[in-house]
Amino acid sequence: MLNTLKTFWLILAILTIGCSGSSKYSNSIISSPHPLASEAGKLIFSKGGNAFDAAVAASFTLSVVEPSMSGIGGRLQVIYKQANGNILGIDGTTQIPQSFEDSDQELPSFGYKTIGIPGVVAGLIKLHEENGNLDLKTVMQPAIKIAEEGFVVLPGGIKRFQSEKEKLKLFEGSSFYFLDSIGESYKDGHLLVQKDLANTLRIISENGKKGFYEGKIAQKIVDDIQSNGGFISLDDLKNYKALESEVLTGEFNDYQIHTLNLPSYGSITINMIQTFDNLSINDEKDWTIKVSSAVEESYRYRPYQSNIDSVRSILSKETAKRIADKIESTNMVITYNNEVKKFDYQDIALDHTAHLTTSDKYGNVVSLTQTLGPNMGSKVATKGLGFLYAVTMGPYLGGYLGQDKPGDRSSSHISPTLFTDNNEVILALGAAGGNKIPVAINQVAYRYLKQNLKLYDALIMPRTYMFESPRYVEAHLGIDRFNDDIYYPEFFNVEKIRQEGYFGRVHAVALDTLNNKWIGAADPDWEGSVSEFE
Repeated sequence: MLNTLKTFWLILAILTIGCSGSSKYSNSIISSPHPLASEAGKLIFSKGGNAFDAAVAASFTLSVVEPSMSGIGGRLQVIYKQANGNILGIDGTTQIPQSFEDSDQELPSFGYKTIGIPGVVAGLIKLHEENGNLDLKTVMQPAIKIAEEGFVVLPGGIKRFQSEKEKLKLFEGSSFYFLDSIGESYKDGHLLVQKDLANTLRIISENGKKGFYEGKIAQKIVDDIQSNGGFISLDDLKNYKALESEVLTGEFNDYQIHTLNLPSYGSITINMIQTFDNLSINDEKDWTIKVSSAVEESYRYRPYQSNIDSVRSILSKETAKRIADKIESTNMVITYNNEVKKFDYQDIALDHTAHLTTSDKYGNVVSLTQTLGPNMGSKVATKGLGFLYAVTMGPYLGGYLGQDKPGDRSSSHISPTLFTDNNEVILALGAAGGNKIPVAINQVAYRYLKQNLKLYDALIMPRTYMFESPRYVEAHLGIDRFNDDIYYPEFFNVEKIRQEGYFGRVHAVALDTLNNKWIGAADPDWEGSVSEFE
């Protein structure tokens, strides 16, 4: 009897979190980087699902329709607000296996030796079990159906497959799934059918976390990886857990900012936008010069995020004010420096990572970022399973914090973010785009919340970046937005970038407080969409 009562109250608590009784807003919405993922979320809303169900459905669908960007062999970070007001986070980051030894020998940048323990499945299952309304089979059905029946690969996906063709040829499973019978990449209009991936997803939908981290799937993962010099063991998989993330909080323009501590770069995200808040920005020249300077100054703190005292300093408003004062007092005397390192933006504009944001009529909001690391991750897929593994060990993630011992989780610039006012989400967003993720998030938020642009216009407007480089500013979408000679004379060392997606790809949801409804926007530099259910 006691166990029955405990079960009853647990179910009641979950339903209360997920639905919060009656509707608070007039609609539910999702913004994601692929139309099929957005439609999957909308379908789940139509079946009575909440924002958590929709986010999980869309995330699994992205594993099918954007396999170069993210997938169940990768990692994720998610921040969310429950309808009852709680703001929480989940760390589903890839983890270094117990048998890994960091020797003096340089690790490769892709291949079996770079593969860590996947975290996406555990993260999504945790998100769903603790917050969802619908059963897992229902939530995962859209992804399974698309994998089983196939979908037409979008031009961006074709391009990403083609760019990695030679590396994919090195691995049996990858060649089988992502190259044709003569070793060529897919062409425009290709229908990609993924029967093995559909079967993998079906097993997960029936067995939950154990379906992936134990049993036949786990055995296939381990057999393939260990036979090719990798490190993952059955115990590594069985013992992996998605963790509750530490939520960090800051202030911007009288709003509260909420994002995640390591392995997300939330402290840098907060420091950066708090610095923006203290700048005097009067025109687009000010925007480019001062905001890019703030980016560079904030990024100097990246190596210090693992120290609790340093994090307190990074998050403090006093630090942001000090940085802003320095920028205001020096920016107009900047001189051109021929010794400044000029990066080839084509080399550092890596197309990878996926972000989705969703909210429902009850007041639940989810901001979720998932990735394989670089384009197509490790380039390795196990034949019989159908998905690629992320890069975890090796030079790709060996930068500012790095990770080099068993049990470590890979830190990255991923930083899903919420902005609230009186405990009500006003803006939820995140981004793809490697080290441009905090840059994109903060500049869109500034445009929307402080310059009061419409949400889509905030995504369209130019973003800027600098770190031991020239100042880069966007000028793409076929629009020359500014006259170089007027706004960017040579001594400012500004370089206009026309590479789409270079400054991150943002997918956002905001609250229209006048009409009591959610609005969404998908980054114009990508192939995503917004789907709404009323």
